[in-house]
Amino acid sequence: MLRWARAWRVPRGTLGASSPRCSVVPVAFSSRSGQGNADPRPLPLSYTLLDGEETLPAVVFLHGLFGSKTNFNSIAKAMVKRTGRRVLMVDARNHGTSPHSPDASYEAMSQDLQGLLPQLGLVPCVLVGHSMGGKTAMLLALQRDPGIRQFLLTNLVEVNGRFSWRLNLDTLAQHLDKILTFPELRESYRGPTLFLLGGNSRYVQPSHHPEIRRLFPQAQIQTVPNAGHWVHSDKPQDFMDAVCSFLA
Repeated sequence: MLRWARAWRVPRGTLGASSPRCSVVPVAFSSRSGQGNADPRPLPLSYTLLDGEETLPAVVFLHGLFGSKTNFNSIAKAMVKRTGRRVLMVDARNHGTSPHSPDASYEAMSQDLQGLLPQLGLVPCVLVGHSMGGKTAMLLALQRDPGIRQFLLTNLVEVNGRFSWRLNLDTLAQHLDKILTFPELRESYRGPTLFLLGGNSRYVQPSHHPEIRRLFPQAQIQTVPNAGHWVHSDKPQDFMDAVCSFLA
């Protein structure tokens, strides 16, 4: 989880294929657009916005690979009730009911959010990302100056009596190597950041911590016992407690 970021720019550095489970990033936006390899025209992402107090930064949930915005339905409703904040759930490009694109890069997914969040008036906001969504949140923060399990079924659709995937599986398969890694970045994000790791997950190893702290010097790395990769699903109460404590 990261707290606040303002001016946007694309740096360079690395974070390996095993990246943090969840990251939360309060982000504020400037008028300058990001640079890099992303499509200059963001896709119109599908989303669900739950009402809350407009004076507080909204919470934005970003799902993982092959997931959808519905993965966070229960957590999002509980978050609104507990914090009073607006909560946004978003389908990433090539997922859920968002448009498909041959570009499945993190730069493109970040660019989509750069278009959507200001459009909805959700800046500043707090980004909560799981797996692929966590990496998208991380890149979004790193592109700014540091100033400031309903899993498969939600991706099936019936057409003329036959079921097919909502997912853009061809593109995702072609870009899987990129999705499992992270863009090379040099500069760091110095806002408060929380990384939640599942105690039973092996995706983040102690050897990855130095690179996490290089990119996010104020990172808190917290482990949720008896949770796997899907921390918010395995231990929803512990997940909620950690996020709300970070927001406080």
